[in-house]
Amino acid sequence: MHSMPLRFLHSSLRFFGLIALLTLVPALHAQADPYSLYEVSGGYSWISNSLNGAPGYRHPLSGWDVSLAALDWHHLRFKVDISGYLGSNLGAPQHPTFILAGAEYYHRFNRETAFADALIGDAGANQNWGADQTGGQSASFATMAGGGLDTPVRPRLALRVQADFLYANFNSAITAPPTPTVYPVVIHNLPNFFGRVSTGFVWRF
Repeated sequence: MHSMPLRFLHSSLRFFGLIALLTLVPALHAQADPYSLYEVSGGYSWISNSLNGAPGYRHPLSGWDVSLAALDWHHLRFKVDISGYLGSNLGAPQHPTFILAGAEYYHRFNRETAFADALIGDAGANQNWGADQTGGQSASFATMAGGGLDTPVRPRLALRVQADFLYANFNSAITAPPTPTVYPVVIHNLPNFFGRVSTGFVWRF
């Protein structure tokens, strides 16, 4: 006589336990969002100088920027940042690309997340970036330091605004005929430091 109520009680407990678990999962998932292992960002990017511009002839360049930040250790992440730009200056195309990697440190203030990063890597450019499309070095060591702010628009999606300083040392070049060897010649007053502003979205997962 008592087996039927006991089975019903056990079934009810299982059912309500399952409901409680399903209710708890979204809450745990929402709490885990700020501590996601990866974040991917992308959007518009702008740098302050062209490669070949002497003072008074430095035009800004527009382009794109994507980055990946991975893992999380005491608010530190490993970060890879790639950006590319298109433009022209002094009659020459300007197509620099920066491939950098390093560390990102972040801190949350209520809903917003502020971050700072320090990256090193390589910068590449088209060979005819010199004034009037003269030849130049197409690779350079590069560094970047800066930071930004993420404002959430969805649980895993945020709007990012970032400002950085870039360093690269591209030199113009001459060709010594009849050999095709390119010899770098240092031209003073070419920009080595570039201000960069980027904006776009970041997705955490």
